[in-house]
Amino acid sequence: MSKRSELLDFALLGLLHEGPAHGYQLRQRLNDALGAFRALSYGTLYPALSGLLDRGLIAQSTAAGKPVTAGKSAGRNRIVYEITAAGKETFEDAARRIDTAAYEDDGFGVRLAFFARTEADVRLRILEGRRSRVEEQLEIVRSNSSRSRERLDSWTAALQRHGEEGTEREVRWLTELIDAERRHPTDPGPQP
Repeated sequence: MSKRSELLDFALLGLLHEGPAHGYQLRQRLNDALGAFRALSYGTLYPALSGLLDRGLIAQSTAAGKPVTAGKSAGRNRIVYEITAAGKETFEDAARRIDTAAYEDDGFGVRLAFFARTEADVRLRILEGRRSRVEEQLEIVRSNSSRSRERLDSWTAALQRHGEEGTEREVRWLTELIDAERRHPTDPGPQP
């Protein structure tokens, strides 16, 4: 299974952990949680839901509460998905797991979206790992900028400065989250 499909499964299980939903609601909630730049198509969503069904991690029923049996169409009734006990256990295991994917751009965003369901020590390690990764990226950006600054036109130099400033902002933001997590590890997180 690819990292991308693992992240999608994690996100779907996380959303269904909050309560049953139909496909359209799941797509909307994923797009809301992860942002418009990671828009999810139905051509990606439904195969992922099918895989979760096949593995017994979710169940489906009609909006009227009648189970949908294999090979039978729900007709005009909307299909509602809900997490099973095995799905809850799988989600909780994944929420406790820390690997390099948790620090990468896509993985970090998905994991952050479900930090409310993640243990404090795991949140802290993921935040620190992400900050370390971004600081490495910042050093590379700075090194490349200093080597090529004289050869760049003003527009390209401005673009490089913009990238560097954005990376610096992310390091500051991560540091603020880490400091807050260390002060109040049981806090539900930053307030909007």
